[in-house]
Order: sequence, then C-alpha cells, then structure tokens
Amino acid sequence: MTEGKKYLYGPVPSRRLGLSLGIDIVPLKSCTLDCVYCQLGKTTDKTIERKDYVPIKAVLTELKDKLNEGLKADFITISGSGEPTLHLRLGELIEGIKKITDIPVAIMTNGTLLYRQDVRTDCAKADVVVPSLDAGDANTFRKVNRPHKDISIEKLVDGLCKFRKEFSGQMWLEVFLIEGLNTDTAEIDKIKELIQRIGPDKVQLNTAVRPTAEAGVKKVDAEKLGTIASRIGQGCEVVADFLSRHTRKHIDSKAEDILSMLKRRPCSLNDICSGLSIHPDEALKYITELREQGAINSEEKTGKIFFKASCR
Repeated sequence: MTEGKKYLYGPVPSRRLGLSLGIDIVPLKSCTLDCVYCQLGKTTDKTIERKDYVPIKAVLTELKDKLNEGLKADFITISGSGEPTLHLRLGELIEGIKKITDIPVAIMTNGTLLYRQDVRTDCAKADVVVPSLDAGDANTFRKVNRPHKDISIEKLVDGLCKFRKEFSGQMWLEVFLIEGLNTDTAEIDKIKELIQRIGPDKVQLNTAVRPTAEAGVKKVDAEKLGTIASRIGQGCEVVADFLSRHTRKHIDSKAEDILSMLKRRPCSLNDICSGLSIHPDEALKYITELREQGAINSEEKTGKIFFKASCR
C-alpha cells in the first residue's frame, strides 16, 4: 500500500476513473461471490454479513494526511480486497470523505447486497457506483460468479433495479465476459434484456486481461468485445485494457522493483505485495504492464499463480 498507509493505495491510473486513490475497507477476499475471474484469487470468506471490519476514523485520518500531502486524484474509489458493501459503516465513511474533500467518490461493488435498503442508502451517498452483472440467467450466474447460497440472480437484478430508481448519481454497470462461458448470442441477449430493465447510465465491458482465480479463464478478444458492445447498445463501451502495451512507454520504479524481485525467484501476488508494501490492486497494474511487455510470465502451482521473470 501507500507507504505508511494501512487503508489507502495509489493513486493508480484507471481507464474509467482517471487517477484514482483507492480505499480498502474489507479484508482480502471477504466477498459475497467467488468469481472465477477474480484477479485477487479465490474467496476465503464467502459471506453476506455486514461487519465493522476496519475503523472508519482511522481511514479518514489517513485520508486527511494524504490530502495534506497534496493529493491529486480524479476520484476516491472504495474497492480493494473484498466486497466493500460488506462494511457496516460504509455510509459513514462516504459522509466523512465528503466533509474533508470535494474529490468525487466512486464505489466498485458486485452489487449483490443492493437488495438491502441499508446498503442502497449507503451507496447512494457516493457520486458514482459501479456494480456488476456477468450473467443473464441463474445457471450462468452460478458458473461465473459462484455466489453465497443466499444470493440469487433475481436478488441481484432486483437490487440493481431498485438502486437505479433511488440513486441520483451515475451508475455504470460492468459486464465481465469470459470466452465460452457467457459470450454466446443467447446469453448476450439475456444480459441485454436485464440491462434494459436496470437502466444504468453506462454499460462497460471487461474481460480477463489479468491473472484470474481459476486457470483456463479465457479473455474475449477486442474485436468480439466491440461486436458485443454494438449488440448491447445503450451507451455500451469496452473498458478492458488492451491498449496498455502501446500507451505505456516505460516501466516506472515500482514495476522495476517487482521485476527485480522476480529475477531472483518466482513470487505470488501476496509475496509481491508483502515484499514491496503495496496493495494488490496497485501491484496488478504493474504486473499487467510487465506481462504485456514480455518481461514476466506466470504459472500455476498447487492452485496458486506465481510470477517469474522471462528468460531473455
């Protein structure tokens, strides 16, 4: 994470949110889902119970310090290591942020708890909310998202519809596509039908350009994503970061630190984060850049992904 910071990371570049300062308020992989494509690995605590996971006062103190250091960011984004709506005092955190800065607040959420009024009330305090919808029916939902037993696609969609009616800010719906799982014409038509019911301000298509929780998760190529975006319509755009290798012309110091580690021995994501004191989301930005440049590659061992420097 940011040096000396326990709950903040970045700012890191985001295709959707510009320069984004991340706030992490839930332990690693505490989530309502166990998505096959998750870049942070498998869920270790699948739960729907909201808890006071981290002290909100301490989070706001860190943010004040960061602002006093001259923070420049387009968004403050609540996301991180797990599902942020699991934090019982999410609304209090957003209110606290808005008292000390005019930087807009975004929430990256899987949307599964929006069927709850208290969660919708908390999320409505943000400026932008980015929930997910990766399936058009219950069967695909189970295959792709592997939800908690008390979460159904009907609950998910009902919550998204209610939130859209109540929320005055921007709602950008992310659809994560996996080749062979949720990309055939019938499935896209089902997803489109649900999108029409929900009525988000934007629809954003993503795919597996980073390492995933399960091996064998196949990304959808850029051309096909474009075709699907056209089929969905409704302001649908592709946000998967295919262009990084063309737009990033150098490796910054943190990426060089990662490469230096991997030249000595293979490391997991957790090894890299612990060794360099950076957040997983931030580390994955640099890992993706290094992979696209051919500087590193990955392999799976005993269910865990390890990264290593490429032989040159």
